[in-house]
Amino acid sequence: MTPKQSAQTMKPATAAKKLGVYLPATPPAFQEGTITRAQLEELEKNPPEWLADLRRNGPHPRPVVAGRLGVSISGLTRGGLTEPLTTEEIDALRQDPPAWLATEREVQKKVRAEEERLAAARTKKG
Repeated sequence: MTPKQSAQTMKPATAAKKLGVYLPATPPAFQEGTITRAQLEELEKNPPEWLADLRRNGPHPRPVVAGRLGVSISGLTRGGLTEPLTTEEIDALRQDPPAWLATEREVQKKVRAEEERLAAARTKKG
């Protein structure tokens, strides 16, 4: 990097989103500073214990919860889940899925099938 270039930084919320973790559960030092791209890469390559623990046990942000349950974020909201969940809570929902979860998984399956159909149609046209 030349002296005129400065390292690109990001807000903690952006870094947490890229790391797939719930910002309020991160250490205060992470929440209060700015993160450079190099620091983010280092966290991804060599996650410290707090990051590995958050990824393993949560609490997880809504996009991660939605992905693990196989539904959309909107589906979580329709099901009444607006807060982050731990891995244990997600596993409990998977073990004994409530009716809304089964419905939302079907909705998600149909959405994905339609997206695949449209992508195939675009490929065929092009």
